[in-house]
Amino acid sequence: MTPALRVLIVDDDPHARALHARFVAELDGFTVAANVGTGIAAIAVGSREDIDLILLDLRLPDVSGIEVLHRIRTQSASPPDVIVISSSRDQITVRQALAGRVAGYLIKPFSQEVFAHRLAVYRDERIAPDPSERDEQLAQSEVDRLLATGRVRVSPQAAYPSPPKGISAVTLERVRASLDPVVAASASDIAERCDMSRASARRYLDHLVGEGTVARSHRYGKRGRPEVLYRFAPGS
Repeated sequence: MTPALRVLIVDDDPHARALHARFVAELDGFTVAANVGTGIAAIAVGSREDIDLILLDLRLPDVSGIEVLHRIRTQSASPPDVIVISSSRDQITVRQALAGRVAGYLIKPFSQEVFAHRLAVYRDERIAPDPSERDEQLAQSEVDRLLATGRVRVSPQAAYPSPPKGISAVTLERVRASLDPVVAASASDIAERCDMSRASARRYLDHLVGEGTVARSHRYGKRGRPEVLYRFAPGS
């Protein structure tokens, strides 16, 4: 039997900590290891080797959540995963969190159903990753390319249908984040931005086209086949 993932809850609001602890306790595969209300305490506890996942609020009374994230990353030989839980959704804050290689970004307020769905996706990806996606983890080069575009799409995971077997929810979200509603991109462009193979990028893009959130078009050149281009569908 796989041991339960040990969770550290970080939030300056004691009511939020209690609520999130209850949500975690009701999920299979997770247990609350600790909960703290300050950034300094989060760094101390989060740097321990027995913490698997941190649910991190970004608005803390002493040290910002972004600073907590980066200090844990630099101080720990094997840092835990982090899912940001915050009401902050401005582009600068989100890009800073992504640069810290977070496993997710959940915007407050949210329902218990959304919370459970996001953590279940994380748990399934961690316990039984798709072998074809093992080399497609978020890397600094991918983050740099994403930040260079100046475009970050932040959406609750539950706003989209659950992906079918063979489609990683985490990778699917990265592909969504690499697309733009105005400037179309090719499968090769997306593959480079997401640090994945062109075949994998095409498979995810085709899924998004079928889902209706991505529009497909063609660019015709002087010779050869037309190039297939992708962008967010209007209103998606």
